[in-house]
Amino acid sequence: MKPVRIGICGLGTVGSGTVNILTRNKALIDARAGCDITIVQIGARRDNPNCDTSAYNVTRDVFDVANNPDVDVLVEVMGGTTVAKDLIFKAIENGKHIITANKALIAHHGNEIFAAAKAKGVTVAFEAAVAGGIPIIKAIREGLAANKIEWLAGIINGTGNFILTEMRDKGRSFDDVLAEAQALGYAEADPTFDVEGIDAAHKLVILASLAFGIPLAIDKVFTEGITKIATEDVTYAEELGYRIKNLGIARRTDKGIELRVHPTLIPEKRLIANVDGVMNAVLVKGDAVGATMYYGAGAGAEPTGSSIVGDIVDVARTLTALPEHRVSYLGFGSDFVSAQPILPIEEVETANYLRMSAQDKPGVLSKIATILSDSGISIEAMIQREAKEGESTVPLILLTNKVQDKKLTAAIRSIEALDSVTGAVQRIRVEALK
Repeated sequence: MKPVRIGICGLGTVGSGTVNILTRNKALIDARAGCDITIVQIGARRDNPNCDTSAYNVTRDVFDVANNPDVDVLVEVMGGTTVAKDLIFKAIENGKHIITANKALIAHHGNEIFAAAKAKGVTVAFEAAVAGGIPIIKAIREGLAANKIEWLAGIINGTGNFILTEMRDKGRSFDDVLAEAQALGYAEADPTFDVEGIDAAHKLVILASLAFGIPLAIDKVFTEGITKIATEDVTYAEELGYRIKNLGIARRTDKGIELRVHPTLIPEKRLIANVDGVMNAVLVKGDAVGATMYYGAGAGAEPTGSSIVGDIVDVARTLTALPEHRVSYLGFGSDFVSAQPILPIEEVETANYLRMSAQDKPGVLSKIATILSDSGISIEAMIQREAKEGESTVPLILLTNKVQDKKLTAAIRSIEALDSVTGAVQRIRVEALK
Protein backbone atom coordinates (compact mmCIF):
# COMPACT_ATOMS: atom_id res chain seq x y z
CA MET A 1 0.00 0.00 0.00
CA LYS A 2 1.22 3.52 -0.79
CA PRO A 3 3.01 5.06 2.22
CA VAL A 4 1.73 8.21 3.92
CA ARG A 5 4.54 10.75 3.84
CA ILE A 6 4.88 13.20 6.73
CA GLY A 7 6.52 16.61 6.94
CA ILE A 8 7.04 18.11 10.40
CA CYS A 9 7.42 21.87 10.93
CA GLY A 10 8.85 22.78 14.32
CA LEU A 11 11.32 20.87 16.46
CA GLY A 12 10.66 22.28 19.90
CA THR A 13 9.15 20.36 22.80
CA VAL A 14 6.17 18.92 20.90
CA GLY A 15 7.96 18.48 17.59
CA SER A 16 10.81 16.53 19.14
CA GLY A 17 8.38 14.37 21.10
CA THR A 18 6.48 13.59 17.90
CA VAL A 19 9.63 12.58 16.01
CA ASN A 20 10.79 10.40 18.91
CA ILE A 21 7.45 8.57 19.11
CA LEU A 22 7.26 8.04 15.34
CA THR A 23 10.81 6.69 15.36
CA ARG A 24 10.57 4.52 18.48
CA ASN A 25 7.13 3.04 17.79
CA LYS A 26 7.22 2.93 13.99
CA ALA A 27 6.27 -0.75 13.59
CA LEU A 28 3.35 -0.44 16.00
CA ILE A 29 2.11 2.83 14.46
CA ASP A 30 2.34 1.45 10.92
CA ALA A 31 0.37 -1.62 11.99
CA ARG A 32 -2.38 0.51 13.49
CA ALA A 33 -2.49 2.83 10.49
CA GLY A 34 -2.55 -0.02 8.03
CA CYS A 35 0.24 1.53 5.96
CA ASP A 36 3.81 2.75 6.15
CA ILE A 37 4.11 6.21 7.80
CA THR A 38 7.36 7.89 6.83
CA ILE A 39 8.90 11.22 7.83
CA VAL A 40 10.23 12.65 4.58
CA GLN A 41 11.20 16.14 5.77
CA ILE A 42 11.54 18.23 8.93
CA GLY A 43 11.51 22.02 8.93
CA ALA A 44 13.17 23.66 11.95
CA ARG A 45 15.24 26.76 12.55
CA ARG A 46 17.61 24.80 14.79
CA ASP A 47 18.29 21.24 15.94
CA ASN A 48 16.97 19.89 19.25
CA PRO A 49 19.38 17.84 21.39
CA ASN A 50 16.42 15.82 22.68
CA CYS A 51 15.73 14.45 19.21
CA ASP A 52 18.00 12.59 16.77
CA THR A 53 17.20 13.81 13.25
CA SER A 54 20.35 12.49 11.56
CA ALA A 55 18.29 10.00 9.52
CA TYR A 56 15.94 12.67 8.18
CA ASN A 57 15.99 15.46 5.59
CA VAL A 58 16.07 18.68 7.65
CA THR A 59 15.52 22.15 6.21
CA ARG A 60 15.75 25.52 7.96
CA ASP A 61 12.90 26.93 5.85
CA VAL A 62 9.55 25.50 6.93
CA PHE A 63 7.97 26.57 3.65
CA ASP A 64 10.18 23.99 1.92
CA VAL A 65 8.01 21.41 3.66
CA ALA A 66 4.76 23.06 2.54
CA ASN A 67 6.04 23.12 -1.05
CA ASN A 68 7.57 19.64 -1.07
CA PRO A 69 5.55 17.45 -3.50
CA ASP A 70 6.64 14.34 -1.60
CA VAL A 71 4.83 15.47 1.60
CA ASP A 72 1.25 14.22 1.98
CA VAL A 73 0.61 15.46 5.54
CA LEU A 74 2.10 18.58 7.12
CA VAL A 75 2.41 18.57 10.92
CA GLU A 76 2.57 22.12 12.32
CA VAL A 77 4.03 22.27 15.85
CA MET A 78 5.72 25.69 15.72
CA GLY A 79 3.11 27.74 17.59
CA GLY A 80 2.22 31.36 16.98
CA THR A 81 -0.42 32.79 14.66
CA THR A 82 1.62 34.53 11.95
CA VAL A 83 4.17 32.29 10.21
CA ALA A 84 2.19 29.19 11.23
CA LYS A 85 -0.95 30.60 9.63
CA ASP A 86 0.83 31.39 6.35
CA LEU A 87 2.46 27.96 6.39
CA ILE A 88 -0.84 26.12 6.84
CA PHE A 89 -2.58 28.06 4.10
CA LYS A 90 0.32 27.38 1.73
CA ALA A 91 0.20 23.66 2.57
CA ILE A 92 -3.58 23.55 2.01
CA GLU A 93 -3.14 25.37 -1.30
CA ASN A 94 -0.68 22.63 -2.26
CA GLY A 95 -3.20 19.91 -1.37
CA LYS A 96 -1.61 18.72 1.85
CA HIS A 97 -3.50 17.46 4.88
CA ILE A 98 -2.85 19.37 8.10
CA ILE A 99 -2.22 18.26 11.67
CA THR A 100 -1.61 20.97 14.26
CA ALA A 101 -1.18 21.42 17.99
CA ASN A 102 -1.73 25.18 17.68
CA LYS A 103 -4.74 26.09 19.85
CA ALA A 104 -4.33 29.85 19.38
CA LEU A 105 -4.28 29.47 15.60
CA ILE A 106 -7.38 27.25 15.57
CA ALA A 107 -9.24 29.48 18.05
CA HIS A 108 -8.57 32.68 16.08
CA HIS A 109 -8.43 31.43 12.48
CA GLY A 110 -9.98 27.96 12.51
CA ASN A 111 -13.13 28.98 10.66
CA GLU A 112 -11.19 30.25 7.65
CA ILE A 113 -8.69 27.37 7.80
CA PHE A 114 -11.52 24.84 7.74
CA ALA A 115 -13.21 26.65 4.84
CA ALA A 116 -9.99 26.61 2.81
CA ALA A 117 -9.38 22.95 3.61
CA LYS A 118 -12.93 22.00 2.64
CA ALA A 119 -12.59 23.81 -0.68
CA LYS A 120 -9.37 21.91 -1.37
CA GLY A 121 -10.68 18.56 -0.09
CA VAL A 122 -8.02 18.07 2.59
CA THR A 123 -8.15 17.20 6.28
CA VAL A 124 -7.36 19.41 9.28
CA ALA A 125 -6.81 17.51 12.56
CA PHE A 126 -6.07 19.22 15.88
CA GLU A 127 -6.41 16.76 18.77
CA ALA A 128 -3.16 18.01 20.33
CA ALA A 129 -4.46 21.59 20.48
CA VAL A 130 -6.50 20.87 23.63
CA ALA A 131 -5.36 19.17 26.84
CA GLY A 132 -2.12 17.67 25.53
CA GLY A 133 -2.25 13.89 25.74
CA ILE A 134 -5.94 13.62 26.68
CA PRO A 135 -7.93 12.54 23.58
CA ILE A 136 -10.80 14.86 24.48
CA ILE A 137 -11.56 15.96 20.91
CA LYS A 138 -11.97 12.36 19.76
CA ALA A 139 -14.08 11.65 22.84
CA ILE A 140 -16.53 14.45 22.02
CA ARG A 141 -16.55 14.02 18.25
CA GLU A 142 -16.64 10.22 18.17
CA GLY A 143 -17.20 8.53 21.53
CA LEU A 144 -20.04 10.87 22.53
CA ALA A 145 -21.51 11.28 19.04
CA ALA A 146 -24.88 9.87 20.21
CA ASN A 147 -25.29 12.59 22.83
CA LYS A 148 -26.66 16.08 22.94
CA ILE A 149 -23.90 17.72 24.98
CA GLU A 150 -25.43 19.76 27.81
CA TRP A 151 -22.25 21.25 29.28
CA LEU A 152 -18.54 20.76 29.69
CA ALA A 153 -16.08 22.09 32.24
CA GLY A 154 -12.36 21.65 32.22
CA ILE A 155 -9.10 22.29 34.02
CA ILE A 156 -7.29 22.95 30.76
CA ASN A 157 -4.26 24.95 31.87
CA GLY A 158 -1.71 23.08 33.95
CA THR A 159 0.21 26.15 35.09
CA GLY A 160 -2.83 27.73 36.73
CA ASN A 161 -3.78 24.41 38.32
CA PHE A 162 -0.27 23.98 39.72
CA ILE A 163 -0.40 27.46 41.27
CA LEU A 164 -3.80 26.93 42.90
CA THR A 165 -2.77 23.48 44.18
CA GLU A 166 0.36 24.86 45.85
CA MET A 167 -1.60 27.74 47.37
CA ARG A 168 -4.07 25.26 48.86
CA ASP A 169 -1.67 22.54 50.02
CA LYS A 170 1.13 24.74 51.34
CA GLY A 171 -0.53 28.08 52.10
CA ARG A 172 1.79 29.89 49.69
CA SER A 173 1.04 33.19 47.97
CA PHE A 174 0.22 33.48 44.27
CA ASP A 175 3.42 35.43 43.50
CA ASP A 176 5.59 32.91 45.33
CA VAL A 177 4.18 29.91 43.47
CA LEU A 178 4.24 31.70 40.12
CA ALA A 179 7.98 32.29 40.55
CA GLU A 180 8.50 28.58 41.18
CA ALA A 181 6.32 27.66 38.19
CA GLN A 182 8.55 29.85 36.01
CA ALA A 183 11.69 28.26 37.47
CA LEU A 184 10.30 24.77 36.76
CA GLY A 185 9.38 25.70 33.19
CA TYR A 186 5.62 25.38 33.73
CA ALA A 187 5.11 29.12 33.15
CA GLU A 188 6.77 31.42 30.61
CA ALA A 189 8.79 34.48 31.57
CA ASP A 190 5.65 36.39 30.58
CA PRO A 191 2.94 34.20 32.18
CA THR A 192 -0.03 36.29 30.98
CA PHE A 193 -1.56 33.62 28.72
CA ASP A 194 -1.59 31.09 31.58
CA VAL A 195 -2.57 33.17 34.61
CA GLU A 196 -5.09 35.45 32.87
CA GLY A 197 -7.03 32.54 31.35
CA ILE A 198 -6.18 33.28 27.70
CA ASP A 199 -4.66 29.86 27.03
CA ALA A 200 -7.71 28.16 28.56
CA ALA A 201 -10.04 30.37 26.49
CA HIS A 202 -8.37 29.20 23.27
CA LYS A 203 -8.97 25.59 24.26
CA LEU A 204 -12.51 26.18 25.54
CA VAL A 205 -13.73 27.74 22.30
CA ILE A 206 -12.51 24.68 20.38
CA LEU A 207 -14.28 22.29 22.76
CA ALA A 208 -17.49 24.34 22.64
CA SER A 209 -17.56 24.28 18.85
CA LEU A 210 -17.16 20.51 18.89
CA ALA A 211 -19.81 20.08 21.59
CA PHE A 212 -22.49 22.40 20.24
CA GLY A 213 -21.86 22.67 16.50
CA ILE A 214 -21.12 26.40 16.52
CA PRO A 215 -18.43 28.36 14.67
CA LEU A 216 -15.30 29.17 16.66
CA ALA A 217 -16.02 32.39 18.58
CA ILE A 218 -12.94 33.35 20.60
CA ASP A 219 -14.12 36.96 20.86
CA LYS A 220 -17.24 35.83 22.76
CA VAL A 221 -15.45 34.03 25.63
CA PHE A 222 -15.58 35.75 29.02
CA THR A 223 -12.07 35.44 30.44
CA GLU A 224 -10.89 36.08 34.00
CA GLY A 225 -7.55 34.98 35.44
CA ILE A 226 -6.35 33.80 38.85
CA THR A 227 -4.09 36.73 39.73
CA LYS A 228 -6.54 38.11 42.30
CA ILE A 229 -6.92 34.85 44.20
CA ALA A 230 -5.47 35.26 47.70
CA THR A 231 -4.32 32.54 50.08
CA GLU A 232 -7.23 33.36 52.38
CA ASP A 233 -9.72 32.72 49.56
CA VAL A 234 -8.32 29.21 49.17
CA THR A 235 -8.52 28.69 52.94
CA TYR A 236 -12.08 29.99 53.29
CA ALA A 237 -13.21 27.90 50.32
CA GLU A 238 -11.88 24.80 52.09
CA GLU A 239 -13.77 25.72 55.25
CA LEU A 240 -16.97 25.97 53.23
CA GLY A 241 -16.37 22.57 51.63
CA TYR A 242 -15.10 23.82 48.26
CA ARG A 243 -11.91 24.01 46.26
CA ILE A 244 -10.91 26.74 43.84
CA LYS A 245 -10.08 25.66 40.29
CA ASN A 246 -9.62 27.76 37.19
CA LEU A 247 -12.24 26.31 34.85
CA GLY A 248 -13.24 26.69 31.25
CA ILE A 249 -17.03 26.24 31.15
CA ALA A 250 -19.33 25.88 28.14
CA ARG A 251 -23.04 25.31 28.76
CA ARG A 252 -26.08 25.09 26.52
CA THR A 253 -29.04 27.10 27.86
CA ASP A 254 -32.44 28.14 26.52
CA LYS A 255 -31.07 31.66 25.99
CA GLY A 256 -27.84 30.70 24.27
CA ILE A 257 -24.39 29.25 24.88
CA GLU A 258 -22.28 30.19 27.91
CA LEU A 259 -18.55 30.48 27.18
CA ARG A 260 -16.49 31.48 30.22
CA VAL A 261 -13.10 30.98 31.85
CA HIS A 262 -12.68 32.02 35.47
CA PRO A 263 -11.72 30.84 38.97
CA THR A 264 -14.51 28.64 40.28
CA LEU A 265 -15.49 27.13 43.61
CA ILE A 266 -16.25 23.42 43.18
CA PRO A 267 -17.57 21.08 45.93
CA GLU A 268 -14.50 19.30 47.30
CA LYS A 269 -16.05 15.85 46.79
CA ARG A 270 -16.28 16.28 43.02
CA LEU A 271 -13.65 14.23 41.22
CA ILE A 272 -12.45 17.21 39.19
CA ALA A 273 -11.87 19.18 42.41
CA ASN A 274 -9.14 16.65 43.24
CA VAL A 275 -7.19 17.09 40.00
CA ASP A 276 -3.97 18.66 41.23
CA GLY A 277 -0.61 19.94 40.06
CA VAL A 278 -0.07 20.39 36.33
CA MET A 279 -2.61 17.73 35.36
CA ASN A 280 -5.65 18.49 33.19
CA ALA A 281 -9.20 17.12 33.29
CA VAL A 282 -12.39 17.73 31.34
CA LEU A 283 -15.94 16.89 32.45
CA VAL A 284 -18.51 16.43 29.69
CA LYS A 285 -22.24 16.00 30.39
CA GLY A 286 -24.25 14.27 27.67
CA ASP A 287 -27.99 13.70 27.72
CA ALA A 288 -27.61 9.95 27.21
CA VAL A 289 -24.34 9.06 28.94
CA GLY A 290 -24.49 11.55 31.83
CA ALA A 291 -21.29 13.07 33.19
CA THR A 292 -17.96 11.65 31.99
CA MET A 293 -14.45 12.80 32.91
CA TYR A 294 -11.20 12.67 30.96
CA TYR A 295 -7.92 13.07 32.87
CA GLY A 296 -4.25 13.15 32.03
CA ALA A 297 -1.18 15.17 31.17
CA GLY A 298 -2.15 18.44 29.54
CA ALA A 299 1.26 19.27 28.11
CA GLY A 300 4.73 17.87 27.55
CA ALA A 301 6.77 16.46 24.69
CA GLU A 302 5.44 12.91 24.50
CA PRO A 303 1.91 13.38 25.90
CA THR A 304 1.21 16.03 23.25
CA GLY A 305 3.22 14.10 20.69
CA SER A 306 0.96 11.13 21.43
CA SER A 307 -2.05 13.16 20.29
CA ILE A 308 -0.19 14.34 17.17
CA VAL A 309 0.65 10.77 16.20
CA GLY A 310 -2.94 9.69 16.93
CA ASP A 311 -4.08 12.26 14.37
CA ILE A 312 -1.47 11.04 11.89
CA VAL A 313 -2.85 7.50 12.20
CA ASP A 314 -6.43 8.78 11.74
CA VAL A 315 -5.50 10.73 8.61
CA ALA A 316 -3.55 7.77 7.23
CA ARG A 317 -6.54 5.47 7.75
CA THR A 318 -8.83 7.95 6.01
CA LEU A 319 -6.48 8.37 3.07
CA THR A 320 -6.13 4.63 2.52
CA ALA A 321 -9.84 3.86 3.03
CA LEU A 322 -11.65 6.78 1.39
CA PRO A 323 -9.57 8.76 -1.11
CA GLU A 324 -12.60 10.94 -1.97
CA HIS A 325 -13.36 11.70 1.68
CA ARG A 326 -15.08 14.79 3.01
CA VAL A 327 -14.11 15.65 6.54
CA SER A 328 -16.33 17.34 9.12
CA TYR A 329 -13.78 19.23 11.20
CA LEU A 330 -16.03 20.08 14.13
CA GLY A 331 -17.80 16.72 14.20
CA PHE A 332 -20.95 17.85 12.37
CA GLY A 333 -22.03 18.00 8.76
CA SER A 334 -21.26 21.44 7.37
CA ASP A 335 -24.97 22.23 7.00
CA PHE A 336 -25.49 21.65 10.73
CA VAL A 337 -22.84 24.05 12.03
CA SER A 338 -24.54 27.37 12.67
CA ALA A 339 -24.09 30.41 14.85
CA GLN A 340 -26.07 30.44 18.09
CA PRO A 341 -26.43 33.25 20.62
CA ILE A 342 -23.46 33.41 23.01
CA LEU A 343 -24.56 34.65 26.41
CA PRO A 344 -22.62 37.66 27.72
CA ILE A 345 -21.33 37.10 31.23
CA GLU A 346 -23.86 39.66 32.54
CA GLU A 347 -26.69 37.23 31.70
CA VAL A 348 -25.09 34.12 33.21
CA GLU A 349 -26.48 32.81 36.51
CA THR A 350 -24.21 31.25 39.15
CA ALA A 351 -23.87 31.01 42.89
CA ASN A 352 -21.02 33.14 44.23
CA TYR A 353 -18.37 33.39 46.92
CA LEU A 354 -17.85 36.92 48.28
CA ARG A 355 -15.02 38.07 50.56
CA MET A 356 -14.92 41.58 51.96
CA SER A 357 -13.26 43.52 54.74
CA ALA A 358 -15.91 45.10 57.02
CA GLN A 359 -15.73 47.25 60.12
CA ASP A 360 -16.24 45.36 63.35
CA LYS A 361 -19.30 47.19 64.67
CA PRO A 362 -23.06 46.56 64.99
CA GLY A 363 -25.31 46.96 61.94
CA VAL A 364 -22.69 46.35 59.23
CA LEU A 365 -23.82 42.83 58.38
CA SER A 366 -27.42 44.02 58.40
CA LYS A 367 -26.65 46.69 55.77
CA ILE A 368 -24.88 44.19 53.56
CA ALA A 369 -27.69 41.65 53.91
CA THR A 370 -30.25 44.33 53.03
CA ILE A 371 -28.41 45.25 49.83
CA LEU A 372 -28.30 41.61 48.80
CA SER A 373 -31.93 41.00 49.77
CA ASP A 374 -33.15 44.05 47.83
CA SER A 375 -31.39 42.56 44.78
CA GLY A 376 -33.10 39.20 45.26
CA ILE A 377 -29.91 37.55 46.48
CA SER A 378 -29.99 35.19 49.44
CA ILE A 379 -27.07 34.13 51.63
CA GLU A 380 -26.46 30.38 51.70
CA ALA A 381 -23.48 30.33 54.12
CA MET A 382 -21.31 32.78 56.00
CA ILE A 383 -17.97 32.93 57.81
CA GLN A 384 -17.25 35.86 60.12
CA ARG A 385 -14.08 36.15 62.17
CA GLU A 386 -13.46 38.16 65.29
CA ALA A 387 -11.24 41.20 64.89
CA LYS A 388 -7.62 40.70 65.80
CA GLU A 389 -6.24 42.86 68.55
CA GLY A 390 -5.57 46.36 67.28
CA GLU A 391 -7.59 45.88 64.06
CA SER A 392 -10.95 47.53 63.36
CA THR A 393 -11.99 45.41 60.37
CA VAL A 394 -12.80 41.73 60.00
CA PRO A 395 -13.02 39.46 56.97
CA LEU A 396 -16.59 38.55 56.05
CA ILE A 397 -17.17 35.63 53.69
CA LEU A 398 -20.54 34.91 52.10
CA LEU A 399 -21.87 32.22 49.77
CA THR A 400 -24.88 33.39 47.76
CA ASN A 401 -27.57 31.50 45.91
CA LYS A 402 -27.65 31.49 42.10
CA VAL A 403 -28.09 34.98 40.75
CA GLN A 404 -27.74 36.75 37.42
CA ASP A 405 -24.23 38.13 37.10
CA LYS A 406 -25.29 41.74 36.43
CA LYS A 407 -27.50 41.78 39.54
CA LEU A 408 -24.65 40.65 41.76
CA THR A 409 -22.26 43.11 40.11
CA ALA A 410 -24.63 45.97 40.94
CA ALA A 411 -25.03 44.71 44.51
CA ILE A 412 -21.25 44.48 44.92
CA ARG A 413 -20.89 48.10 43.80
CA SER A 414 -23.41 49.13 46.47
CA ILE A 415 -21.59 47.11 49.13
CA GLU A 416 -18.24 48.62 48.18
CA ALA A 417 -19.81 52.09 48.50
CA LEU A 418 -20.59 51.52 52.20
CA ASP A 419 -18.38 53.46 54.59
CA SER A 420 -18.16 50.33 56.71
CA VAL A 421 -16.61 48.20 53.92
CA THR A 422 -12.95 48.67 53.07
CA GLY A 423 -11.51 48.01 49.61
CA ALA A 424 -12.87 45.82 46.84
CA VAL A 425 -15.12 42.81 47.27
CA GLN A 426 -13.56 39.58 46.03
CA ARG A 427 -16.04 37.53 43.97
CA ILE A 428 -15.50 33.94 42.77
CA ARG A 429 -18.22 32.04 40.93
CA VAL A 430 -19.44 28.68 42.24
CA GLU A 431 -20.33 25.62 40.15
CA ALA A 432 -21.87 22.37 41.46
CA LEU A 433 -21.02 20.57 38.17
CA LYS A 434 -23.82 18.04 38.27
